[in-house]
Amino acid sequence: MVSWFHHATSTFLVPPSHCDKAAGTECRGAAPCHCGVTAPQTRLVAGQSRLALPATPESPSLKPPEPPSFGNMAKVLHEAESTSDSTAPREEQDDNASMEQYLRNKNLVLDFLRSDLNPHHLQYHWNKVHLLKKCYFYLKFEPRHVCVRDQNNMMIFADILQIANPCQLQKIKKVGKKQTEIQLALLTELLEQLERGREELSRYVQICDVETFLSQWDLNIKRVLKLSMFFNKLISLEEPRKLHVKHSLVSQIHLGGALHPPITFSLYTKKPPIFDRIESFACQTWAQLKWFTESQESHLERWQLEIKLVTDDSQTEPGYGRTQEVISNPCVINHLLPGRSYEFKVRRSDTHTLVYSQWHDCIILKTKTHPAEDTKEAPNRSLMRRLTRPTPSV
Repeated sequence: MVSWFHHATSTFLVPPSHCDKAAGTECRGAAPCHCGVTAPQTRLVAGQSRLALPATPESPSLKPPEPPSFGNMAKVLHEAESTSDSTAPREEQDDNASMEQYLRNKNLVLDFLRSDLNPHHLQYHWNKVHLLKKCYFYLKFEPRHVCVRDQNNMMIFADILQIANPCQLQKIKKVGKKQTEIQLALLTELLEQLERGREELSRYVQICDVETFLSQWDLNIKRVLKLSMFFNKLISLEEPRKLHVKHSLVSQIHLGGALHPPITFSLYTKKPPIFDRIESFACQTWAQLKWFTESQESHLERWQLEIKLVTDDSQTEPGYGRTQEVISNPCVINHLLPGRSYEFKVRRSDTHTLVYSQWHDCIILKTKTHPAEDTKEAPNRSLMRRLTRPTPSV
């Protein structure tokens, strides 16, 4: 019995160590070996019965993955290339559109900088504002003559300045002066704003890249529009404007019960006289002065000259000065001391319609010490007679 059991177990149990796979022969054992090949079933001799050991199925986790075929790999590569080809043109189109918008907006800003905000253009307006600050502002009436009744109840045309109420005229002149001061201050402020705006826009165009430029475009286009509005305002303010006053210039006494005529007030300017530095000179006891005026200046225009002896500000020598009105240009100033320096100022004479004047030109000339130093001819008598009687200075 023992021998039979030993024979049976030795017949169908083969340890894995007896695998002859490495030797090139099949496994003789009934159990699966480590090589992964199932041994053939062994027939039992005793008992005329057949016992078959179940075959062990292969584990799915140990099954090696199936390598992708060449066709599948080609299909994946083709789909990837198709997606890349469709994305690249879209990105390229977006980049081109951004670049076109960038160039278009940049050219718009550059055109504005080269036209209205051109440095030479701004300098021209600066010079114009500086000249306006030196100009004389006058009050203008429209109409200049009105129809009134005289003492005999007769209708006559009279100059509005002859029948104007002096107090009302002074109030209107004060309004005109205040408006002129505001106008000149606004012109200066507008030019400063345009200068700063030009610097900011130039820096925005030169430094910003495409992305930054486009991201800040809404802010900067508003800045361009604002500067354009400032420039148009500057142009309009460079010309004197109308005065809006509620004062009645003519009193009812002169109107004789008639309705007050519709009178409009406005301002106009005259350029200041500027000394001719070449034609103005001094000799031993006299000096000749000449100044530039407007091309259509009336020969009857009156000028006010101020003559002042230049001293060393010491208390030992008293100052000397006088003011006189002349109608000639050039004019001769006499009774000067030899070898002394004199300061001459010229301005337009004050009138009833003068509203604003804050600047006057001046020149300093030194008389000769000896008569032999005079290289200029003596002034003719006709020119000297044109001088009016000097008036004492204030």
